[in-house]
Amino acid sequence: MNRTIKALLAVTMLTPVAAFAQSDDMAENPTVGGAPMMADMNIVENAMNSPIHTTLVAAVQAAGLVETLQGEGPFTVFAPTDDAFAALPEGTVETLVMPENKEQLTKILTCHVVAANAMSDAIMGMIEDDGGRHPVPTVGGCTLQAYMEDGEIKLEDEMGNVATVTTADVVQSNGVIHVIDTVLLPGSDEEEASMDGEMDTMQSDGDMGTEMTMDDSEMDSDMSMDGNDNPTVGGAPMMADMNIIENAVNSPIHTTLVAAVQAAGLVETLQGEGPFTVFAPTDEAFAALPDGTVDTLLMEENLGQLQKVLTAHVVPGTWTTQALMDAADSDGFVQLEAVSGDALTAQVFDSGSIYMFDESGNVYEVSTADVMQSNGVIQVVDGVLLPN
Repeated sequence: MNRTIKALLAVTMLTPVAAFAQSDDMAENPTVGGAPMMADMNIVENAMNSPIHTTLVAAVQAAGLVETLQGEGPFTVFAPTDDAFAALPEGTVETLVMPENKEQLTKILTCHVVAANAMSDAIMGMIEDDGGRHPVPTVGGCTLQAYMEDGEIKLEDEMGNVATVTTADVVQSNGVIHVIDTVLLPGSDEEEASMDGEMDTMQSDGDMGTEMTMDDSEMDSDMSMDGNDNPTVGGAPMMADMNIIENAVNSPIHTTLVAAVQAAGLVETLQGEGPFTVFAPTDEAFAALPDGTVDTLLMEENLGQLQKVLTAHVVPGTWTTQALMDAADSDGFVQLEAVSGDALTAQVFDSGSIYMFDESGNVYEVSTADVMQSNGVIQVVDGVLLPN
């Protein structure tokens, strides 16, 4: 997978003690790719923690579906693995995530989503009731055919491709994920179906005949009024009642940072209580590094180095512009210690401009300040801060 996709991939811990306490219900959830899945986390949060769904997370982000799949739902998501996407013809994923192909990408992804909470036993019951084959209408307007073979749930798309549910019943706070081994595609000659049209019924957790409809207002995640005063980042709204990870995933200019945070295993930490101040380099900041730097850092063998670089951008506490002004010396300088143990220096001016100095002597400007989070603040910075 090339750098374009790596840059789109959507963070496990700044400290080894940061971990989720699992309830009995959560402990019963299956793992995915060896990673625990938390029943009190939503579909996007769990997908980001799955090491075998990086391409899916990238695609969901590119399609602008993050807020929707963080919504109340309930949703059933048939989630193709990285291997499933890799099995598509060469160049397919790279083409689909281009901005000009957003509509086509959205169509494909929503053909993996059902507007109901359909556990595997409910699906198997419907298959049996329908004589061995049950139609499954999706949010994308295409219809899948569910059937059983060798004790496994199979899903056939409108192109004749067949996916197997490899891990079923991964419970989410807003629905359920079933992991599948093949990307499902809409029919090539199908007329576009309206997302706000009525769909056929599907059993949901024993509730027979639950009508599945989704209109445009449901596809757009409700935006909390708490986030309205926040600055936008890359044109995207940032919600003050969402955490650092949730907002970073929604930022179109932080795809490389999100990919790096995931690769470094820092997602759960930056979803934690904090508070944290994250000096968040943009995609252009990462692109300005020497050729091959990002690809090298993302390699598994360089995990320690990647974690060092990323945690050099994180400072405990909520360091807003006003907080920096209050702490500054007569020249406007504030000495900060990053989570990595490295020193950062901020210089804040009466105008509100902020410049960040790293241990390597680089100086970068904070281009968007005071993006408030539920667990801290993001300061968007136009360069990558490097430890000495």
